Amino acid sequence: MSASDDRDVLRLSVNGVEQALLVGPYTTLLELLREDLRLTGTKHGCELGECGACTVLVDGVAQLSCLVLPAQLDGAAVTTIEGLAEGSVLHPLQRAFMRSGALQCGYCTPGMILAAKALLDANPAPSREEIRQALAGNLCRCTGYASIIEAVEDVARSAS
Repeated sequence: MSASDDRDVLRLSVNGVEQALLVGPYTTLLELLREDLRLTGTKHGCELGECGACTVLVDGVAQLSCLVLPAQLDGAAVTTIEGLAEGSVLHPLQRAFMRSGALQCGYCTPGMILAAKALLDANPAPSREEIRQALAGNLCRCTGYASIIEAVEDVARSAS
């Protein structure tokens, strides 16, 4: 269904809530999440797909929301960092990141956690190298990555 001003109605599920949104042809998923839905946990980084700060899950697959046009998503399920916790109960990855000191400034944390979730959903017992590969598109300027990798390993160990 099209609107008269070149915007289209997009139907998708965001964090388990069905949405029908009017979006322009060049609106990115990042803009839709942050500006229209006010889900600011998805960070606005480079807008070039280089930093991973805007990583979300689309049908369970890690995607860079700055590169995805919502028109590609009709009927998809999108999960942002806000959708991981169940009420006040944090997701195991969120708790592990806190315990291990895997967050410092916190800017990369949402994208890192969602990329790690996609990995653990696909491979519950990844090797350290597989974790590194899965997180390779997410840049962090603060932690040196060791504590991030340890947090993901901790969750993988506790799930097995």
